[in-house]
Amino acid sequence: MPTSDYDPACLPDLLPLYYRRLFPFSQYYRWLSYGGVSKNYFQNREFSFTLKDDIYVRYQSFTTQNELEKEMQKMVPYKIDIGAVYSHRPSQHNAVKSGTFQALEKELVFDIDMTDYDDVRRCCSAADICSKCWTLMTIAIRILDRALREDFGFHHLLWVYSGRRGVHCWVCDEAARKLSVAARSAVAEYLSLVKGGEETVRKVVLSDPIHPFINHSLSVVERYFRQYAIVDQDILGSKESVDKVLAVLTVHIKKELMVNYQDEKNPMKRWDRLCALVEHKKSGSKKGGQYFDKEIMLQYCYPRLDVNVSKGVNHLLKSPFSVHPKTGRISVPIDLKELNTFDPFEVPTISLICEELERPRADEAEEDDMKDKENEQEAGERRRIRDFKRTSLAKYVKVFDRFLEAMARSRKGEMLKNSDLQKDF
Repeated sequence: MPTSDYDPACLPDLLPLYYRRLFPFSQYYRWLSYGGVSKNYFQNREFSFTLKDDIYVRYQSFTTQNELEKEMQKMVPYKIDIGAVYSHRPSQHNAVKSGTFQALEKELVFDIDMTDYDDVRRCCSAADICSKCWTLMTIAIRILDRALREDFGFHHLLWVYSGRRGVHCWVCDEAARKLSVAARSAVAEYLSLVKGGEETVRKVVLSDPIHPFINHSLSVVERYFRQYAIVDQDILGSKESVDKVLAVLTVHIKKELMVNYQDEKNPMKRWDRLCALVEHKKSGSKKGGQYFDKEIMLQYCYPRLDVNVSKGVNHLLKSPFSVHPKTGRISVPIDLKELNTFDPFEVPTISLICEELERPRADEAEEDDMKDKENEQEAGERRRIRDFKRTSLAKYVKVFDRFLEAMARSRKGEMLKNSDLQKDF
């Protein structure tokens, strides 16, 4: 990933400035407090910090926004992870009687990492990504966002770019935060289609009738498949990649296509021939559908979830607005209205936003400095808002703000509904 303006050696100098003047503490605290849903909700949340030289510190917890700010500015974490809301303050977990310190709640989370697609992408491998394979993340977000909203009825989904090669989803509805391990596992399993490791040739197996959720997912994949798989990844171009695709088919279809492909070299026409042949065999089969074409599409494009991340209540996940130490990119919220044009290479690096912050501005008013002396915390907050608005981080904080506003409106609606119900006695 080209990050020409970022040098990891500069991170120790940039992070203090980032946490002092740019990190959106006010919104962050507002998010994790959930409108003061219960007295100790924020205080009992676990944070873990990865410090310089990979020093890993778990079970951090903070009473107020101010305490969180001061500690982060003092410790200067290279990476921030968010954990569960516990029965007691995580920072005091050693003082609690054995067995009583329990993870109670956490957002339902999903982690999609590009390395899990290495067997089906030819443009890049390992931690590398490019605009061609980023389409896989777009497809994943489209499929999962629809399913979580329409099939499960969740409303408050925060999609976040990881800063390097993947995306995270935080489902923040109260019902999602209260889910048991068994319920989280059930949701994760429902959303998992691609099964089996490297040795498994046919990783997606469809049966008749196709489940409505899979049909919805296919309609998303179909929008991208030809351009992504046939053109960009050229999965029917070379002999090696053709063999890989044909390996999932029955011997008869495979033989017929191999003969056909000796004359037909155009990848798009090869795909059309495969689909036509599968359709022909299906209509002549008494035992119902063979959906090999659809299985191939899903195997190459369907989201690959790390289900273990979603199952555990106490599983830690990288925090939004954390900095990726290798790329320097900020882990920013993704605006789904602009998903098709989201470009991970345009996400600002910490070096860029710190440089933007240092550029002199003619309209810096002296009166702000006078106001700043009034109240230290309010002044710090005002200064920080003014600061990040001068940088490329501003539009991503705006996305976060809109997400928080929608949650606040929803909470207000629930409170009004409950008070109305109490009057109807």
